[in-house]
Amino acid sequence: MSAVIESRPPVGVRRQDRRRIGRSHVGLTLALIAVVAGLVLPTERYLTPQDGIGYALGIAGGSMMLGLLIYPLRKRQPSLAFLGSIRGWFRTHMVLGVLGPLAILYHSNFSLGAANSNVALACMLTVACSGLVGRYLYTRIHHGLYGRRATLRELATDAERLREHSGDLRVLPGLMDEVERAERYISAPTTMLLRPLVAALRQRAELRRMNRLIRHAVGIAAARSPVIGEQRQRLTQAAQRYVEARLVAARRVAEFEPSERLFAAWHVLHMPLFLMLVVVGIVHVFAVHLY
Repeated sequence: MSAVIESRPPVGVRRQDRRRIGRSHVGLTLALIAVVAGLVLPTERYLTPQDGIGYALGIAGGSMMLGLLIYPLRKRQPSLAFLGSIRGWFRTHMVLGVLGPLAILYHSNFSLGAANSNVALACMLTVACSGLVGRYLYTRIHHGLYGRRATLRELATDAERLREHSGDLRVLPGLMDEVERAERYISAPTTMLLRPLVAALRQRAELRRMNRLIRHAVGIAAARSPVIGEQRQRLTQAAQRYVEARLVAARRVAEFEPSERLFAAWHVLHMPLFLMLVVVGIVHVFAVHLY
């Protein structure tokens, strides 16, 4: 008996996209560490907004925030093709959207100042948080962070294809019923606005539960069959990969439609917020140098 279950990446996520998403998560983690360090360390001893490195960080951060405009302009204006590819500027947009606010936070020493500075800081934080929300919703309706846009039909087709290829999971009695039960729970109706978050939380919880069930079921099967006992670890890992793919597919189907609607609404709100930040930022720069 061959205890091999088809191993494939979660539905809609190519191996290359998974590596890029992994690198993106590393970048966001490093940025979070930098924020925590800035909140804990006495940065005001080494940086001042008025001169030196602190002043330079403000200029660099503001320039990077303005640089965020290049991606939407490149996307809408074919005549700007000489600037580079849309895909390349999208990646740059993601990086600048993290580094720009981080530089400005260090420029401000993670503290409040004059009224115009506080307004500019609040606007920047609002736009940065909005960008993170948009990034999350984007990955819900695309194949990875830099992949093409998905459709509900192809996600549902991929999910059904996974159900038809259970491999050797049949040697674990009752486990397929539990997988289907978990899929139904992930897909259970809930408030449209909260469905992406609820589906993601349910998928994570069900994956932990299924992994425990798999280890238990494989242990019982291994005790009954020496052949399975020899393949115990391999069977466990293959079953967990398969179940994870099934649950991720169920989650993506459940969250796709509400994520699509939320992303459309986000698109309408994000640009006005950013333009407001540009105006407030310009006012802040003039106020600092005039007074």
